[in-house]
Amino acid sequence: MRIISGQFKSRRITAPKKLPVRPTTDMAKESLFNILNNQFYFDDVSVLDLFSGTGNISYEFASRGTKHILAVDDNSGCIKFINETSEAFKMNIQIIKSDVFKFLEKATQQHNIIFADPPYGFELEAFSKIPELVFQNQLLSDDGLLIVEHSKHTDLSHLENYSHSKHYGGNCFSFFKIA
Repeated sequence: MRIISGQFKSRRITAPKKLPVRPTTDMAKESLFNILNNQFYFDDVSVLDLFSGTGNISYEFASRGTKHILAVDDNSGCIKFINETSEAFKMNIQIIKSDVFKFLEKATQQHNIIFADPPYGFELEAFSKIPELVFQNQLLSDDGLLIVEHSKHTDLSHLENYSHSKHYGGNCFSFFKIA
């Protein structure tokens, strides 16, 4: 994986093969950040990266100047890798090892952008629980976006606060915002 833009543009990051992850493709990530770039000043936002995996999305935000990034994952190997990479690049990424659903149930801090990249194999009920908890606990700022990455075979358009989706190959980003 590589960082698309910003301070660390074109830097390649190689995650250990043993991590149970499926990083967002560079093509999909570049398209997503083109959308976000038109809506946000990255140095002014707070980002919550759920199911962080390799930290791919967090690194992209950090490279673009985002100062408040919170990455959450429950895999020790992923947490260790994000921590090591963040330190090597001197990125300001706060990392929490936690089950994402347990974290969302207790979280109180609002964010401008919440990105969730759960396993594509999740049941629809598990995907549905992400926006449910985010909006129930008011974790999204008024002008914020919740973005859930999923397979093109998963349809989240029936969920409350759904706005729209964008497809990139086999990847799909569903956007949610306060109605």
